[in-house]
Amino acid sequence: MTDWNFADVWDEVAAATPDRTAIVQGDLRLTWADLRRRSTSIARSLLAGQRDRTQQKVALFLFNGPEYLESMYGAFAACMVPVNVNFRFGVDELHYLLTNSDSEVLLFDTTLQDTVARVRDRDTAVKRWVCVGPDAPEWSDRYEDWAAMAPSEKQLPARSGDDVFMLYTGGTTGMPKGVEWRQDDMFCNLNATALHRFPETSAVADLRSLLPPAPPVHLVACPLMHGAGSITSMSALSQGGTVVLLPSRSFSAEEFLDAVSAEQVHTIALTGDAIARPVVDALDAEPDRWSLDSLVYIVSSAVAWTPEVKARLAAHCPDVRLVDTLGASEGMGVGRSVTQRSARPIKGDFLPGRHTRVLDENGAPVTPGSGVSGLLVVGGRQPLGYYKDPDRSARVWQTIAGERYALTGDYALLEDDGSITLLGRGSASINTGGEKVYPAEVEAVLRTHRGVKDVAVVGVPDDRFGEIVAAVVEPDPSVGLSEQELVAHSKARLAGFKTPRRVVFVPEIARLANGKIDYAELRSVAASPELSR
Repeated sequence: MTDWNFADVWDEVAAATPDRTAIVQGDLRLTWADLRRRSTSIARSLLAGQRDRTQQKVALFLFNGPEYLESMYGAFAACMVPVNVNFRFGVDELHYLLTNSDSEVLLFDTTLQDTVARVRDRDTAVKRWVCVGPDAPEWSDRYEDWAAMAPSEKQLPARSGDDVFMLYTGGTTGMPKGVEWRQDDMFCNLNATALHRFPETSAVADLRSLLPPAPPVHLVACPLMHGAGSITSMSALSQGGTVVLLPSRSFSAEEFLDAVSAEQVHTIALTGDAIARPVVDALDAEPDRWSLDSLVYIVSSAVAWTPEVKARLAAHCPDVRLVDTLGASEGMGVGRSVTQRSARPIKGDFLPGRHTRVLDENGAPVTPGSGVSGLLVVGGRQPLGYYKDPDRSARVWQTIAGERYALTGDYALLEDDGSITLLGRGSASINTGGEKVYPAEVEAVLRTHRGVKDVAVVGVPDDRFGEIVAAVVEPDPSVGLSEQELVAHSKARLAGFKTPRRVVFVPEIARLANGKIDYAELRSVAASPELSR
């Protein structure tokens, strides 16, 4: 068994290549020496006044920036656990996550302090509040004071591969859940698909001799608080590479392409058409403005690309691998689909990962090309489970024929060429631009409006975001109700991405014979724009 710990790895990279650039955001550049110094200061600040509080939870309510990666590094260095928090969360959602995670420290962006201030009045385990940016409220510490803490001779605690990396889900099947990984397992999973891979039997002590002479430059075009952003950044840093972050908080295709060209980016993480479509539009309009010669691959996760957008992008960079990844916080490396001039065609949607299986109802592997559908599962190195939820963990991670698998919830066919064709998920979650929305949560909020008699929330296709949230509403005829009023009602109680972008009023919500909502019928109704108002 190996014993990889991310803080140990990054300490070795910093010692070996102190002057190499670690993080870029606009005009800001941090060397590896800068990153280690500031992250070590964060670790010492986290530990100040603490007694044997290993694996304490540190919540990161932050936008993309060096502070996010410094805080992750600092938490790992202090044997603590960084907790990703969606910066779009409102008061109720933030309170839930802080409470569920038992976070005792919250780092937050200064622009989010109104939301944080309202949570402070509620019961949480948070004891220290740290503000990133100017105008820190008087009840919080300043992040820059933490990052500039004077060096100390006191040693940081000993770390190991058993230290936890926790990733909160997007809420595909309910409220977000904390997925706990051993750092060693996460490192090895990332290493298996890295641009530069270390031998599986190597150790941190071997790292300096194994670092590549030309490490990857990785651009993150999706939020670091999502697994797609944080995990790919962790992988790039573990190879001794550079992470490039975009300075603007609203996406600009021109800014994105300027960064690719200026920084000679090798790899990119993005979220499907929500990012790729405006990028392709910009390239089509000015095909000779930017150089893409440095690119090796672009990976999309959380939401798939449409074939049309991938084909248009491939026309501008035919030798670059455009990769759709299939996976989740609960199980990595389920499968991938590669679009490239040299890629061989496959019958199914994805090529499975080396530990992916399609199992029939008896737990036996499905025969390729048999036409028998089965449950898609992934083995290999797996998470420990959900934080504080052993019952749900037992349902998701099961031992079948002597091997522990993560049950993805997807059903699939195994084609005769070894590829897999997805048939759909067991849940009804909506995937909008990479954000997961649970319909029941939105329905519960909409039903609190006095003008709503019945409601169903569904996802309908959208060119840019893959799906948008739509509400099919049976109004109370005695109460006047408008789409604008219902949207405002939602925005006051939910994150913006959960708020319906389309509202359709119907005389009656369609239901099946068993009384359950007929979501298939209502999805068709919601997809008819002439019915919305």
